[in-house]
Amino acid sequence: MATSKEFRVAGKDMVDVICNYLDNIEERPPLSQVRPGYLKDLIPCEAPEKPESWEDVKKDIERVIMPGVTHWHSPHFHAYFGTGNSFPSILGDMLSDAISCIGFSWIASPACTELETVAMDWLGKMISLPETFLAGEQGLGGGVIQGSASESTVIALLAAKMRMIRKQQEIDPDLDQFDILPKLVAYTSDQSHSSVNRASMISSVRMRVLPTDERNALRGDTLIEAMKKDRKKGLLPTFVCATLGTTNSLAFDRLSEIGPACEDEDVWLHVDAAYAGSAFICPEYRSLLNGVEYASSFNFNPHKFLRVNFDLSAMWVKDKRDIVGAFYTDPVYLQHGHQGSVEDYRHWQIPLGRRFRALKLWFVLRMFGVEKLQEHIRHQVKLAREFKALVMSDQRFTIEAEVILGLVCFRLKGTNTQNKELLDKINKSGKIHMIGTELKGRYILRFAVCAATTESCHILYAWQVIQDCAIEICDGVNGYKNGGTLSNGVNGTAEACISPD
Repeated sequence: MATSKEFRVAGKDMVDVICNYLDNIEERPPLSQVRPGYLKDLIPCEAPEKPESWEDVKKDIERVIMPGVTHWHSPHFHAYFGTGNSFPSILGDMLSDAISCIGFSWIASPACTELETVAMDWLGKMISLPETFLAGEQGLGGGVIQGSASESTVIALLAAKMRMIRKQQEIDPDLDQFDILPKLVAYTSDQSHSSVNRASMISSVRMRVLPTDERNALRGDTLIEAMKKDRKKGLLPTFVCATLGTTNSLAFDRLSEIGPACEDEDVWLHVDAAYAGSAFICPEYRSLLNGVEYASSFNFNPHKFLRVNFDLSAMWVKDKRDIVGAFYTDPVYLQHGHQGSVEDYRHWQIPLGRRFRALKLWFVLRMFGVEKLQEHIRHQVKLAREFKALVMSDQRFTIEAEVILGLVCFRLKGTNTQNKELLDKINKSGKIHMIGTELKGRYILRFAVCAATTESCHILYAWQVIQDCAIEICDGVNGYKNGGTLSNGVNGTAEACISPD
């Protein structure tokens, strides 16, 4: 395919392939049914010597690729947390791929840098971030697009590490950074994402994993006590990662307690709100972010809950000098005449190169507008509450964590083994896809509202699948002979059968 004429034909055809896929995704099993190694038997062991036609490639999309796809945007996909998808975002990625710039510095493509700065300020204002996090006209704060929340945590910890090392060297200039490094300590909760521990491994900063309360939240007094103990040992508390909306159960660490403790100790506070952060654009959920004013950095993923396709993780810092100071290198071949008066985002991240990701964020914010994005979030929360109501209607099940946004954690009133069995049956049915997790020794099932196309009928369908699988495992448990079948009620909604909270 060498000409734009050929691309126009194939491109229009590909748009049809995409639309047909998304329009009919509900007909496919949400979880791929293939076995490891399936693909190598479907394609040659070497690349073709001669060009193949678009028609031949297109045929293999269904034959080779689709059997091995787990369909994250199926309304029957309820695992992990959802990942964003929308036509405006796809359009933004199309244009980014066509421009195909490597925006490591302002001069490498000024629009790539400047649109990112503006779009990140737009997004920060949408969630009412304190102005100290915004670039504004001449502020020290600012936002940057990273690939994932995991990257953001690593970057924040590396920046905190170098800030503490510089402070100690100011006190004693004879100290080498490798003398200081063994004394640095970071803190997080036993409910934080596994990527926080990985950040500790990458940065070589020891991580204290602290216990959480009965609501799975990290409390201020627990953190204060841990930092006091470490200071008595001659160690240097350096970094805290607090989570707003944990992966296990959507728990919220107490920022209002953790924040002042970090401020008093001059410790870098990073706030990870990977999934939940998008909900803060709704005024009724903004209070969940209270205490962020104490943070040094904050992150959430618009590619989870805000209709933006992966990968686009939004990170803000209060003082860009800390992050730039940790990653600054300036070889002659990257220098340009506007340095110092513009942002060069290569200093805000680990890799040098960066894609024009701001385009898809800009397209989504403009073509949906804040109101439509708020409607999307409220609808998904409503569906989660419908599912919660269905769970509460069945005596065999219990709700295991507070339902705040689009996640419901529940389990059978049985053993961990029975709950694992139940999840296995659910996934083997091929009808819906879910995952499990463990909360304080109890195995639980996670039901996440993921796809933007999910409606009440899909919630009812999922619940019926779960009930049918539960009957096979524990018919007669607790005197409950069967789960029964709830009728669709008025307008076919779960809410019409049982009112949520």
